[in-house]
Amino acid sequence: MNNGSLFSLPAHYRAWRWRGSAEPLELLLEQVPLQPPAAGEVLVRNAVIGLNPVDWKVLAGGLIDWQSGHIPGVDGAGEVVATGEGVSTQWLGHRVAYHASLQGHGSFAEYTPVAARALLRLPDKLAFEVAASMPCPALTAWIAIEKVPVQPGQSLLISGAGGAVGQYLVQLAAARGFTVSAMAHPRHHERLRALGAGECLTGSLANKRAWDGGRRFHAVIDAVSGDHAQNLASALRANGHLVCIQGRVPGWLCPPFGLTLSIHEVALGALHVYGDDTAWQHLTTAGERMLHDIAEGCLQAEALLVRDFDQLAQLLKDLQHRNFSGKALAKIL
Repeated sequence: MNNGSLFSLPAHYRAWRWRGSAEPLELLLEQVPLQPPAAGEVLVRNAVIGLNPVDWKVLAGGLIDWQSGHIPGVDGAGEVVATGEGVSTQWLGHRVAYHASLQGHGSFAEYTPVAARALLRLPDKLAFEVAASMPCPALTAWIAIEKVPVQPGQSLLISGAGGAVGQYLVQLAAARGFTVSAMAHPRHHERLRALGAGECLTGSLANKRAWDGGRRFHAVIDAVSGDHAQNLASALRANGHLVCIQGRVPGWLCPPFGLTLSIHEVALGALHVYGDDTAWQHLTTAGERMLHDIAEGCLQAEALLVRDFDQLAQLLKDLQHRNFSGKALAKIL
């Protein structure tokens, strides 16, 4: 390899490859030639891979134009073993976590090329399992809460709070001084209260036209769907903020010179295409701070469900059908 490396690297490695099917069990575990990292990239030898809903959603095509043989996956944690042109060799040997771009080969493999600007350095005492569980949900949560101006004591509703993003959102919002309400299935309520939610509301608005509880929130962060977010617009007070994590609302939600609501879109993956180095520096600084807080017990990660790398396709299938609770991880032995 014509790149910086102090490690003995194999000629081939194992990777789960997409062959055009939306079915997770149609992913194939194959041997792939190891390529050097491109300019601006490093090569990470994965220890643990984090699975997210986007990993099965993207298999159907439509979200992005993949070619047969593509390696899916966005989250992982491991060790930097090679650096590409323009990347300092000081990265070699660093323990890192990352969120990878959907445009390039991803984390469902023993080795993954990752943009150096997207790397998150790990605290020494933080296990790879915990680190791999963090990037996609925690970074998404941070982007979402950053959309809302900090006004301690103001009321904030998080819908879809029982999921992975909600795990971090509730904590980040409470730490900033918001009065947090969480909308989720009752099975999540005890956990969400322990994380900082002062109020827990049951269910979603999937079968309702709109929220009917009055205009009582300064901000709503919705992690369900664009339609669900739109249903919650009537929960906002004047000058309120609606933040959409899953999808987006189709149009403005109030007439001009009326409630003057602000509408925000969240798309972590889009930052790989449109974000500049400054945006990534802000994001990775926040990510490393959250990893430190997790290591110190100041921020609670999800409960972990760890399986072997050979079981990744089945684990992704189980995630698709919500056959378990907690964070799905595949460990490379």
